[in-house]
Amino acid sequence: MKKLIEVRNIVKTFDKQVVLKGISLDIYENEFVTLLGPSGCGKTTLLRIIAGFLDPTEGSVMMDGEDIATIPAYKRDVNTVFQHYALFPHLDVYDNIAFGLKIKKQPKDIIDQKVMRMISLVGLEGFEHRDVTSMSGGQQQRVAIARALVNEPRVLLLDESLSALDKNLRKEMQLELKEIQREVGITFIFVTHDQEEALTMSDKIVIMKDGEIEQIGTPTEVYNEPVNEYCARFIGDSNIIDGIMKRDELVSFDDVDYVCVDKGFHENEPVDIVIRPEDVDIVPRNKGLLNGEVKSVLFKGVHYEVIVETSSGTSKTVMMHVTGNRDIENAAAGEKISASSFYMDPEDVPNLTDSEVIARANAQAWTIEDEENISLTKVEYNVKPEVGVYDCIFGTDKGTEITIKINVVKPAVVEDASKEEGIQAFDFYRSADEIRESVALDTDLIRWADAYAWNMEDNSRVEIWDVKYDFDDENITEGDYPVTFSTQGREIKIETTDHITEGERIGLHWNPEDMHVMRKMG
Repeated sequence: MKKLIEVRNIVKTFDKQVVLKGISLDIYENEFVTLLGPSGCGKTTLLRIIAGFLDPTEGSVMMDGEDIATIPAYKRDVNTVFQHYALFPHLDVYDNIAFGLKIKKQPKDIIDQKVMRMISLVGLEGFEHRDVTSMSGGQQQRVAIARALVNEPRVLLLDESLSALDKNLRKEMQLELKEIQREVGITFIFVTHDQEEALTMSDKIVIMKDGEIEQIGTPTEVYNEPVNEYCARFIGDSNIIDGIMKRDELVSFDDVDYVCVDKGFHENEPVDIVIRPEDVDIVPRNKGLLNGEVKSVLFKGVHYEVIVETSSGTSKTVMMHVTGNRDIENAAAGEKISASSFYMDPEDVPNLTDSEVIARANAQAWTIEDEENISLTKVEYNVKPEVGVYDCIFGTDKGTEITIKINVVKPAVVEDASKEEGIQAFDFYRSADEIRESVALDTDLIRWADAYAWNMEDNSRVEIWDVKYDFDDENITEGDYPVTFSTQGREIKIETTDHITEGERIGLHWNPEDMHVMRKMG
């Protein structure tokens, strides 16, 4: 194919903000090219530079080998269909389409021939004199496309022109647009953030991020061979797994080696692995590459979306010391007070405040008669940032007091190098009544134990995904109970037509060519 448009090192800044960072792109005759990316990635800015509505800060745009930077938009052999169509409300369908030809002062019979051909092409026969404001979104879009095509441009630019349509109409128009492009035989450049549109219509997809091009390829290439995690997640559903490329055609994750077809990596190079949900087969347990437990099943119409946990997360077990009724009663003052001892990290001691001590101890006071809360006006403690046990006294204005212990201990940290996760939690005290009265026990247990998990690579927080315990919270008695906090384990998403039930223990299998290994971003 002949090269039609050459975008070379385009940079665009707005108020010192760099929106495009040296974009280079070749577009060929009769190609359907889609610029794909999230809002703010620069795709519409690039489209407007090609159209001539914006001037680049740096770089050039060539058409047929000629720099068109100095050619104004209305003289470029390019037409644009905007997101909101910009039809003339005072003109009917025929006159909207004919507008550009009349401006060019073409003969009336030529105008009529071209307009009627376009009306037939976009399927609007019989609508020639319809008021455009009374037409549906899909019909208005057809008018806008016909108005742009009737001028016989070399290139048609479409700026998210399907975004205003409902889902069913969008799918219909995706197919129609591709068919129109094939019939008229010109180059289409289409801007969208919708991956389905890009995969359905395009000859070439340009995936953009933060003003740069991440990948260029056919729909099949960008889906099956994404260059990095960003592209894999943007195009289709993906299972993205941290792994190690042991050597050519051998990759490892979760301490197990798997045969793949990828080459050209360094030995033991950290990589990302993508496995598409539709490429994973469900097999009997112990008959596949992995075993797992079905965590959820969602019916999607033509298939089930199944989440399978194949390995547990990073876990830490602590002891919950359940005490009896710790309420202290001051009958003379008509008050009660309660609080629980607690554990804490020496590193947290310098930043300790009265309000945090009250919260950690769940300290509270109330009237005996009507159970109204009473302010704690006395909070006394002298805690040092070193391991030890320290007294803490809470009290009210009327002298109702309770003493608890603040246990300063070094946290026992569990680190899992294979998952690059760490997790810590403290033993804790709580009364049986507090546990019975909890309305969100998992959340309260995380708070009481000060459970916390993090990514060892960048210290970012990791969610505590699961809280396991073996007691009946409604009938709990005094004693010591283990509580285990865990991060999310390895989960694999699968698309299958097989009926699977939650809790089922299964095996998973895929072929070497179904694993695609990518270099880490950055």
